[in-house]
Amino acid sequence: MLTQEQLQALKAYIAADEALNAFPKNSDGAFAVAAILNQEAAPAFTVWKTSVPTSECKKAMNWVEYIACSVGERDAWKFMLSNGTINAADPNVRQGIADIFSGPGGAESLTALVAIAKRAATTAEKLFSTGTGTDETPATMTFEGNLSYQNVLAAWNTQ
Repeated sequence: MLTQEQLQALKAYIAADEALNAFPKNSDGAFAVAAILNQEAAPAFTVWKTSVPTSECKKAMNWVEYIACSVGERDAWKFMLSNGTINAADPNVRQGIADIFSGPGGAESLTALVAIAKRAATTAEKLFSTGTGTDETPATMTFEGNLSYQNVLAAWNTQ
């Protein structure tokens, strides 16, 4: 469910885009607009993933580096993985990963973990994100997933 503020932003975005605004303001038009906004943003816009499966983290790591970590660092990493996913959109989590794999003994793991913590956003996700959206500085999403045609209808009907 989108907030009132998000609905207003979506309405303004659609109104400002000549092609999107040309669709009829009915279910069929809303379905078409949602389908367009659910496509990958062009140009590319990078966001932090809110759910990185621990299985991906384990595949990305350099195990020699992990074994060389201190007991405290290994314990912290086990704790971070204990929920089954890592929320890379959380700055505290990203700082924890950086701290655990800091220094030359963890550089390969850190690089690989940061790489799997990012993804391309859809146009809708980009609309509701904060940050630059570059690969070097991904944005943080306030909406994640696909817009529904009901979201578009609600935006058109919002004040």
